[in-house]
Amino acid sequence: MRAILGLWRWRRNPLRRGTDLAESWVALAALLLILCVAPLAGALVGRAADGALQRSAREQQRTRYEVAATVVREVERSPLDPGPEVPTGRDTRSRVLADWRGPDGSAHHAPVLTTLKSPHHGDHFTIWTDPHGELAARPLDSTTATTHAVLAGTGAALAVGGLIEAGRRLIVWRMVRRRYARLDQAWLRAGPDWGRTGTGS
Repeated sequence: MRAILGLWRWRRNPLRRGTDLAESWVALAALLLILCVAPLAGALVGRAADGALQRSAREQQRTRYEVAATVVREVERSPLDPGPEVPTGRDTRSRVLADWRGPDGSAHHAPVLTTLKSPHHGDHFTIWTDPHGELAARPLDSTTATTHAVLAGTGAALAVGGLIEAGRRLIVWRMVRRRYARLDQAWLRAGPDWGRTGTGS
């Protein structure tokens, strides 16, 4: 908006310098690029990220299984772990030694994290595993994949907008430097006694 107002203000002004008009045109071009190119880049990056993440989510949902595990015993907390009375801002999960069978029928026995508040021997809970029964993270769901893709697209749009604005500032900085260089040359041509010329002193 400032670029458009600048162009309108400078169009018939007798004090207008060429660089003033050029700065306004650069600002207008940068504004148009930010309004057109940044959203386009964000949409393209978001679409590509969504496609990749949705494929990954489908693959994870196909190859990860929710199986039942049985608590053998609770594993003691590490001295570095915060106690249950210390507020940490995250969910407090218990670490237990558990038994489970993988989707292929293999038996497993290992320490795992559970959301059981006070786990006891024989309690059941669910975990995610790969086809061989090895522990795996919960598969990515479609909604989370879409959210990540939207964030990636937004980040790309902001990055492109920032690059365009940085380019505009660099161009204007060079124009101002050139303007000052011309002003210095004009002062040198005027000479050291420009204020006393023609006064008879």
